[in-house]
This record gives sequence, C-alpha cells and structure tokens, in this order.
Amino acid sequence: MTVLLFPGMDALRIYCAGPLFNHSERTEMAAIADRLTDAGFDVYLPHRDGMEFRLVHHELIERGWDAPTAGQFLHEAIFALDVYQLTVACGAMVWNLNGRVPDEGAVSEAAMAWMLGKPLVAYMDDVRSKIAGRINPLLVGMVDFHTVISLDEIVPLLQQELQRQAVPQVVPGLLPKRVQHAIACGETLWDQLAGADALTENQIIADCVERLFAPEAVPMARLNGSAVSPKSQVARR
Repeated sequence: MTVLLFPGMDALRIYCAGPLFNHSERTEMAAIADRLTDAGFDVYLPHRDGMEFRLVHHELIERGWDAPTAGQFLHEAIFALDVYQLTVACGAMVWNLNGRVPDEGAVSEAAMAWMLGKPLVAYMDDVRSKIAGRINPLLVGMVDFHTVISLDEIVPLLQQELQRQAVPQVVPGLLPKRVQHAIACGETLWDQLAGADALTENQIIADCVERLFAPEAVPMARLNGSAVSPKSQVARR
C-alpha cells in the first residue's frame, strides 16, 4: 500500500525517532523503518539518512578544527537537519519510547511534532521507565495515552491516525525566527546530502557545515604555511 498526501505526490515521509546509540537500538529502529517502507511510506531515520557524525567530524578535524569546536558546530548542523526533516519534510512521526529512560532527543522531537499537529504514534515494550506501571503522562499524553507494544502494530496505528488526523501544511514563515533559521539551514544541508555521491559526501557536507555553522575563529590548519579560515576555503571553491 502506498500512502499519498495528495494524488500525484510522493509517498508520505515518516520521521522515525528513538534511541540510536548502540547496535540493538539501531537494529530496532531499522526494523521499525523497514515496516514503514514495506507499507509504502518514505522514511527518515536520522542515523541512516542524515549525516554520520564520526566521518564528518573527522573531515573537519583534518581541515584544522580542534575536536571540541568541530563537534560543537557539527551538533548544531545535526539539530538543524533534524528540525527541517521533522517540521517540513516529514508528515508524521513514529516514536520509539524504549530505554531505561526515553531518548531525550526523541522526546524533544515528539514535542515538536505534537505542537505542529502532526500525526504521532508511539511504540514501547520496555517497562523500565514506567511510573507505577504507567508511562510518564507528559510523554504519553502526546499520543492520547495510547501506545503499542508490538512492532507489527505500528503501521496499522499510523494508518488509523492518518485517517483520523489530517497532515498539517506547515508554513515555515509563520514559525518563530529561530525555527525558520534552523529549517533553512537544515534544508540546505539536506539538499547537499541528497545530491552528494558516496565518494565525496563527507567533503561536501563538511563544506556546507563550515559555511553555515563554523565560528569565525580561524582553525589551526595551515595552507601554504599560513592559517586559513574554512569559510575562506569554502568561498574559493
């Protein structure tokens, strides 16, 4: 089944949010994404479809940025990319609440989706973070106090939510200026990611990240014996 926003449009993209910091967490998130893809949805899974921090971070260090500084502005870039995907590019969100505590980033993303009026469904088969047997009401309240406990239940519940709740048409110009800025930067990054090939992706993304987020301070890199700002290098390309 292919799920369309309107006739003639591509499949609705779903933002998959949840813990991504070890093999088992990434495997579970990939399983959720696979079920959505099999049902005809397009999917944005941050660790798979966004930037790979380690590789881009290495590229920035190779250009002379110290590791903490590069990590700081690369995190700003990742934030902007995910904000763009969540607010504009994706029409709905699937939220994995598993973990000792729910993933903090996913909680923030769920709050953004809920405030924008996007269809939002939650999956949880982990009892560790429950309070007296129940999920924190400030979390589960965003999904009308209803979660599913099986991966196989996610797609039917999402399809039900899409029938019940229209996908909102988000107008970035009506959002706060800081959000508009993040969306604009994230869209630029996504355009670069979408157009890059595997051999040059990290270099292209590092160029874009430097241009949009790097501080004005000159890194320690030396070109022809003198320190050069990455922004100047980008400008000359």
